[in-house]
Amino acid sequence: MLDDATATRIREAVDAGFEEQLAFTADLVRFPSLRGQEHTAQDFMARAYGAEGLDVDRWQVRVEDIQHLPGFSPVSISYDNAYNVVGSHRAAVNGGRSLILNGHIDVVPEGPHEMWNSPPYEPRTQGGWMYGRGAGDMKAGLVGCLYAYKAVRRAGFTPTADIFLQSVIEEECTGNGALACLARGYRADAAVIPEPSGERLGKAQTGTIWIQVTVKGLPAHAAYSERGFNAIKAAIRLIRALETLEAKWNAEKDRHRHHAHLPHPINFNIGKIEGGDWPASVPARCTFDLRAAIYADDDIKARCAELEACIRETAAGDEFMSNMPPEVVYHGFLAEGYILENAEEPTAVLEAYHKLVTGTDLEGRAGTGTTDARFFGLYADTPGLVYGPVARDVHGFNECVDLDSVRRVTQTIALFIADWCGVQET
Repeated sequence: MLDDATATRIREAVDAGFEEQLAFTADLVRFPSLRGQEHTAQDFMARAYGAEGLDVDRWQVRVEDIQHLPGFSPVSISYDNAYNVVGSHRAAVNGGRSLILNGHIDVVPEGPHEMWNSPPYEPRTQGGWMYGRGAGDMKAGLVGCLYAYKAVRRAGFTPTADIFLQSVIEEECTGNGALACLARGYRADAAVIPEPSGERLGKAQTGTIWIQVTVKGLPAHAAYSERGFNAIKAAIRLIRALETLEAKWNAEKDRHRHHAHLPHPINFNIGKIEGGDWPASVPARCTFDLRAAIYADDDIKARCAELEACIRETAAGDEFMSNMPPEVVYHGFLAEGYILENAEEPTAVLEAYHKLVTGTDLEGRAGTGTTDARFFGLYADTPGLVYGPVARDVHGFNECVDLDSVRRVTQTIALFIADWCGVQET
């Protein structure tokens, strides 16, 4: 444990730089870093890492470099503007344990702007909260990593172990950005991922499967609709069957100890649907996108097989679909669940500094979504600690992050850096 004087210097350094940190966070929120449009925000992060004296590695993520690796998720869009950025502190003296500070730059679509209380990419602060798309998920956490490191340096210390600050793409849809960091050789003794966990430590998280289902119909004039086959109505039948499967999986929760206490751990979401092309024509096609969660300890291949069987068997019971089965395509998340294990040492360090900063014990949480922590724990033998600020309405309208919580999390991560990596007077 750090001595009181060192801990106080570092916490005061966070406070001294906090207004600058918030301004930087707001500047980052102004970038609409949606899928395929992250590159300008990544340039911003690269410049910031360079200005702090870190060695900057900015490279284009290429599918051919990672598609053979465990944890890869299939993609359907171009990676022409897909860039990762890593800022590295290479220790001159090896006196501690190495660390990855990982955050994602990508955000989800904001929806109709008129349904926000203020424009989503014009961040505003009100009542101690910063509003804007990505403010909570997870640009405040990503920036917090940088400013935690800056606070250690501002306090007059130099870390004595390697630190890699990672700003990655694609967390919201594949996780391939974090996977590309592993493929590039970045490894450490622990990783901290400040997703908006409500100042709790992620102990387990569900996995995620994305599938796209296309139903083919038979077009006909609406005046003689009985002569056709309505693909939209058929898609609705498949969706109802999937809802039944969702209920079945939730009924199994007592067999999965990490999520058994939750009322509804497994969520299926029809996130997108489109079909038909004319009001007076029976629709010839309907496509919908499903996001399905699986338990932290599930076999993802077996769950994929259940999803496919549900669709196949429902279609087999329909005279038309039995002869023209729906098409199922995997694109996006094919993500296993993750359980934080063999992480006693970094967890103890995080617990100690969380309590020092907040005055409360660190609580654990079982998440019902996925994060990039799985790559470190499952494929790199590295404890992935998900610990970040309080946020509201992530993926929704008026997304926001609690600024007092951001300050506390930044202080905790800064103290974690100093203890875990070791420091010496500059």
